[in-house]
Amino acid sequence: MATVTTAADGGSRALRRVLRGGVVNLVGTTVGAVLNLALIVMITRALSQETAGLLFAATSVFMVAAAVANVGAPDGLVYFIARMRVFGRADGVGRLLRLAMGPTVAAACLLGLALLVFADPMARALGTDEAATYLRLLALFLPFAVLTDTALAATRAHHDMAGTAVVEKVGRPLAQVVLVGAVALSGAGGLLALSWAGPYLPAAVVAWFWLGRVLRRAAPVEEAAPPDGAPAREVTPRAFWTFALPRAVAGVAQMGILRGGVILVAMLSGLAGAAVFTAATRVMAVGQFGTQAVLDAAQPRFAEQIATGDHAGVRGLYQVATGWLVCLTWPLYLGALVFAPEVMRLFGPEYSTGAAALVVVCAGQLAASALGMGDLILAMTGRTGLNLLNNVLALVANVVACLVLVPALGATGAAAALVGSVLLRRMLPLWQLRSLVVLHPFSRPVMAAAASALVWFAALPVLLTWALGDGLLTLAAAACTGALGHLATVWYLRGPLELGPIR
Repeated sequence: MATVTTAADGGSRALRRVLRGGVVNLVGTTVGAVLNLALIVMITRALSQETAGLLFAATSVFMVAAAVANVGAPDGLVYFIARMRVFGRADGVGRLLRLAMGPTVAAACLLGLALLVFADPMARALGTDEAATYLRLLALFLPFAVLTDTALAATRAHHDMAGTAVVEKVGRPLAQVVLVGAVALSGAGGLLALSWAGPYLPAAVVAWFWLGRVLRRAAPVEEAAPPDGAPAREVTPRAFWTFALPRAVAGVAQMGILRGGVILVAMLSGLAGAAVFTAATRVMAVGQFGTQAVLDAAQPRFAEQIATGDHAGVRGLYQVATGWLVCLTWPLYLGALVFAPEVMRLFGPEYSTGAAALVVVCAGQLAASALGMGDLILAMTGRTGLNLLNNVLALVANVVACLVLVPALGATGAAAALVGSVLLRRMLPLWQLRSLVVLHPFSRPVMAAAASALVWFAALPVLLTWALGDGLLTLAAAACTGALGHLATVWYLRGPLELGPIR
């Protein structure tokens, strides 16, 4: 019988594997974050606020629809493929993919058809008939977005992060920047939606080609036997969809929290307000690229640890990964908080009114990053019902807060609603997991990462602002000096942060 991988005999190797995957993701994520920020800046600079708001609102509808069409299949594939590999049943991956893909593709086609049919009433809700054309064009590419997500999830379950980095983090955003930029500069606004969604088609083709390569070279990995010593059972359709469907609703709720605010602001405050809100929350989206890099790398390892009952390993990885999250995201959020007016002016002078919304978002994301990835661990324990409840509660809180705050406060009210719902979704899992494994972010890695970020991206910028005054020059000086200082400090603290050699 194979031995169980525990924190004592396999923790260092597991952390190196997660760190290696995180670094691959981080490289792609850094490039992707720059590309996505460039895309938003290009749109806000080249187009009117109303046209930019229309594109942001329409693409938000697309992203919510894609989350619905995924029906939880990506999370289900990561969860069950990881368990198959742990228990030496990797030969069942092909059958599992066929089980997942039928309902997923069918849901995507049905939702795409619904967008085509109901484009006109949805456009009226957004306040402009022109939105119908955008929604119909986006609907055609919905199946390709779902195919891309599903294939890349299966590659991540095999600890291959390069596919996600190349296809999702770099390739598709780069194509969007090129195509949307060309359309925006040409003035052919009717093609904006097509240029934004078009890259999903080649992304789907490349993602499935990449998955085929991963499956051909994958060998069965037998790291542990089932806890009771019995042979692992085959994944049944009922078991898969019992896990995946609650995750689907939870995923829709998450996407509703992240993107629903844009739609609600467009409906309640106009398309110009939606453009300002999108720009103000873009720093959050950039930060989430870094967060997702760590989550994607850690998710299959959490599933393996939980499958073998390695709760000490779960706690250790949670605290180390949270430290990595703070290292990656706090510099961005602290810098944007201190220089909020200058950051918003990057999108255009008319976007400076979103500075207050940016401050609210950054403050909330500092706390959210420090709380770590309890929601991911909750899902990997199989408690998808609780995960679903948490996300639905957060979505309801977000919608109610938006309805109350947006009419009076506009983008700032939507930002406050967004932050409140995100913090609720981060705190609930830590309380719900207390009977299985006590998780808290107050650990040596998190404290070390937070201290470095506060010194280099809060104290130093405030000092430079006092000495040099406000402005883009001060922002640039603070960013460059802070980045160098933070990197040097992180290297010095690589022991507490578990940033050992990646082999």
